[in-house]
Amino acid sequence: MRHNKAINHLGRQSGHRKAMLANMASSLILNKRINTTVAKAKALKSYVEPLITKSKEDTTHSRRVVFSYLKDKNAVKELFLTVAPKIADRPGGYTRVLHTGFRQGDAAEMALIELVDFNEAALASAKAEKKATRRSRAKKAEAPAQEAAPEAQEQKAE
Repeated sequence: MRHNKAINHLGRQSGHRKAMLANMASSLILNKRINTTVAKAKALKSYVEPLITKSKEDTTHSRRVVFSYLKDKNAVKELFLTVAPKIADRPGGYTRVLHTGFRQGDAAEMALIELVDFNEAALASAKAEKKATRRSRAKKAEAPAQEAAPEAQEQKAE
């Protein structure tokens, strides 16, 4: 039984699992989105999010810590120069896992994992949704009627 065993071992020994997650994290940082199985995507999410949080503070120590996990100079450079400034004000939740269906060969459940602030389609739709609501329009429509009402009462009084 696997009671109280938090991490998914993904059917691999420790060294293979660490190497695979490091390679997947580097690919995610460089390409901004990758397609993988749901189990690997969930494991990658818990692996890469602390690294992104660590990249918010650009110091030599944090670069060395991140490099010890990623083992790729280009990915570390991309993380600190491109990704970190874009997610600086976000308090967490840097990645998104989207289920995409099942793989043809073995019916494994597939997912797309992406960095949230780098999805142009989602950012465009979020900006489009922030239109004026009916409530604000209703207030504007009532305001001229209320202004006209006191004038009409004054005319009746005369």
